[in-house]
Amino acid sequence: MRPTLLIVHHSATGGTQQIAEAAAAGARHGEEVDVIFRHAAESGPDDLIAADLFLFATPEMLAAMAGVMKDFFDRSYYPALDRIAGRPYALLVCAGSDGSNAVRQVERIAAGWRLKRVADPLIVCTEAQTPEAILAPKRIAPEDLARCGDLGRALAAGLSLGIF
Repeated sequence: MRPTLLIVHHSATGGTQQIAEAAAAGARHGEEVDVIFRHAAESGPDDLIAADLFLFATPEMLAAMAGVMKDFFDRSYYPALDRIAGRPYALLVCAGSDGSNAVRQVERIAAGWRLKRVADPLIVCTEAQTPEAILAPKRIAPEDLARCGDLGRALAAGLSLGIF
């Protein structure tokens, strides 16, 4: 059976969708890994329990992870507790300027699950600072998409080789 990378994501203005898709494309490139791509509203504890590695992708909204991602974690936390301990994870955050608080929030949840972080959190900053820019559809720069693709490739390679 092939190992499975679960990507759970939410996107409000398209930025997080783009970076999550870039990571998924990278993970699917030449590796012997199944990639499951799920929106946070449609994912839950069964997806976590069935996967070997997790990539969480969230926008930072009002200095926090998106509410839809928080809902995913709320619905999944206790049913998955003690059933996914030790599994590897990584994190993508799409933020207007910082992203660090969304990282802190997800890392606290991952610590409670006793997950093993296998890559530094990748934060893509859109520099959106006005209400109009924050609410506008995002177009992520090619170099940022390439970094996300590289992360996906690295996660898939590590999983395929049994490193994680």
